[in-house]
Amino acid sequence: MTAPIQSKLKRAINIFMLMAAGEGTFLLPFVLARVFRPTVLDVFGVTNLQLGKAYSIYGMVALVSYILGGPLADRFPARRLMTLALAATACGGLLFARIPPPGLLNWLYAFWGVTTTLLFWAALIRATREWGGSLSQGRAFGLLEGGRGLLSAMIASVSVVVFARLLPANGLSATLAQRSAALLTVVWAFIGITLGVAVLVWIFVPEPKLEDSPGNTRKLTLEVLWMAMRMPPVWLQATILVCAYVSFRSIDLFGLYARDVLGYKDVAAANIGLVAFWVRPFAAMGAGLLADRIKASRVIAICFGIVIVGSLTIASGAVRPGMHWLLVAAVAATSFGIYAARGVYFALIQEAQIPLAITGSVVGLVCLVGFTPDIFVPSIIGHVLDGAPGVVGHQRVFAMLAGASALGLVCTLLFQRSTRKRLPE
Repeated sequence: MTAPIQSKLKRAINIFMLMAAGEGTFLLPFVLARVFRPTVLDVFGVTNLQLGKAYSIYGMVALVSYILGGPLADRFPARRLMTLALAATACGGLLFARIPPPGLLNWLYAFWGVTTTLLFWAALIRATREWGGSLSQGRAFGLLEGGRGLLSAMIASVSVVVFARLLPANGLSATLAQRSAALLTVVWAFIGITLGVAVLVWIFVPEPKLEDSPGNTRKLTLEVLWMAMRMPPVWLQATILVCAYVSFRSIDLFGLYARDVLGYKDVAAANIGLVAFWVRPFAAMGAGLLADRIKASRVIAICFGIVIVGSLTIASGAVRPGMHWLLVAAVAATSFGIYAARGVYFALIQEAQIPLAITGSVVGLVCLVGFTPDIFVPSIIGHVLDGAPGVVGHQRVFAMLAGASALGLVCTLLFQRSTRKRLPE
């Protein structure tokens, strides 16, 4: 095998491992409830508000972890940090499989807030930026998000099939014990996948040489964070992430909307949720390729427009029982806009000409602000849905998500204006 082919193969394996790690670490905390939310609520005996509080606790812990994990990623190799994070997250799954009560579930999500952010997130983003170089940031982050989406869709689809096969032919006749046993089978599968990915990351992700990663020698000082805080595009990017992340929360609600408003059964509702999973890889990869041609900020502006239309379609009450095609179209369009934006919003770091050596610190600062919706949005959604069950609650939530996207569109246009004089057209 020639040297160029070996080099391409190593790069392909490297980005694939980043994809697998990027999705594997979130299977237990988020993917499970996203696909099986109605069943999770029933089996764990919690309300939307209680589950929302667990996510909020995760978000509060994660915010502190983001700002600390950024400089950590500038100092230590991604391979070590990601392997440790994946293994620790899987260990948390052992407690999750015991169906803990709400109080203990909160502590578990706090633990996952540390493992998936302090040790993992900034390291993943920095490794992806290094993989993309100066000319292919859109492709790098598009591949990361799209690959994560493809793996997630495949895993979620198989898990729905397994879940369905473990229930009686008529899903409505399944007892709570049967649904609980089926869900736990999926939980144990997710634990195994997460541990397996940890091993593969340790084996296949390269550990960069010291001279290839000058940022790794940077001391963990406030000077680095202060440098990032003085850059206006960093704050605009953080606000864009806030709006995009609020909109992202609609992904958790598609299956619940199908069951509680349109009368779908559990398995059919889970299949509606799968639409978003399968849109994700194509949206993210397509956005990544387009971003390298027309800039990431322009792609994100288009994405926010798409999300506004999709969310308002649901919020307006246009989707009614029996209108399966319109439901699928609204879910697909909204998901496309959300995941396309997610595929390239970290490419804004390169568009803003942020030095590579402080990538981790900038990521930590951006995520500190950008992911604050983890704290308040789940609780707000839970409060709205529990306070107005059925169609009214869902309409209010999707209207809120459309408003967040409108604000995101404005911030994206301001970001373009702030960087126009610094970058060649």
